[in-house]
Amino acid sequence: MINRRHSRVIDVGGVKLGGGNPIVIQSMTNTDTRNAEATINQIKSLEEVGCEIVRVAVPDEAAAGAIKKIKASINIPLVADIHFDYRLALMSMEAGVDGLRINPGNIGSRERIKAVVDMARAGNIPLRIGVNAGSLEKELLAKYGVSAKAMVESSLNHAKIVTDMGYENIALSLKASSVLLTVEAYELAATACDFPLHVGITEAGTVRSGTIKSAVGIGIILAKGIGDTIRVSLTGDPTEEIYAAKEILKSLGLRRFGVEFISCPTCGRTEVDLIAIADKVENLCSKLNKNIKVAVMGCAVNGPGEAKEADIGIAAGKGYGLIVKKGEILCKVPEEKLIETLMKEIETL
Repeated sequence: MINRRHSRVIDVGGVKLGGGNPIVIQSMTNTDTRNAEATINQIKSLEEVGCEIVRVAVPDEAAAGAIKKIKASINIPLVADIHFDYRLALMSMEAGVDGLRINPGNIGSRERIKAVVDMARAGNIPLRIGVNAGSLEKELLAKYGVSAKAMVESSLNHAKIVTDMGYENIALSLKASSVLLTVEAYELAATACDFPLHVGITEAGTVRSGTIKSAVGIGIILAKGIGDTIRVSLTGDPTEEIYAAKEILKSLGLRRFGVEFISCPTCGRTEVDLIAIADKVENLCSKLNKNIKVAVMGCAVNGPGEAKEADIGIAAGKGYGLIVKKGEILCKVPEEKLIETLMKEIETL
């Protein structure tokens, strides 16, 4: 059981972050935000696979101008990612975004920051202050180098600009491409403030390598009880970020998303085509909205015992397999009937 850090609560378009609420899954579109239709279509794809908050880049006024149409066409909270130009933040809030990702220090003078904070306060729009190891202030780099201390001090300095203006509806993120640096930064931040924390490994890589790197880094941080929302940052289709995030949360027992699937790695004792069976069962189970554990095991050594630990499973032998349900052997069926029989029994759970 993971004892989670208790933070203050913020509300992003009806989705609550912090305070023990479920850890929220986020992603970011990689379409050109100015192309509203393409962006809407991608967000709808993200919604379908379980994204709970989505962020879009707003690099110019044309992108900000597309926000209203995008917001009206989607069903999850929308966050605008703003850098350098405070007017883009104002335009995005006017268009109805549910949150902003900003660094107050890079959007201009105190008057410009105050204009953003005042509008955010009027609409109760939360601000995520995001700090990346690759874009730290020169004075902090001179003081600490690229380090967790520099990242935390940077994020708290940016947060103080906003809180000194009387607004505390804030979340923080402190990301690096280094797993260990990111972990250390979140550990320090978790004890230095009570803001909700958005967790991720930035620039993690492609779907294959980035998923592994993110799972290690995000997993370590979450296992320490730190984190209120996560984004798995991958170079690829953003829906892959949602699949990865779900598996990370499921593996730590922090959330449940449908079927939990386990299967053995196979070895020289395996006498059936377990890889094909496991792939087919996992694909079929991914379409089910059932909070159950399904096991596909391939030999008599660990198979029956592991299958008994699941709600239902297969323990396969040469030419046949056992269906094990709720810890009891239900029946013995031919190999070619294993998947069909298993899925019929799953329907009864």
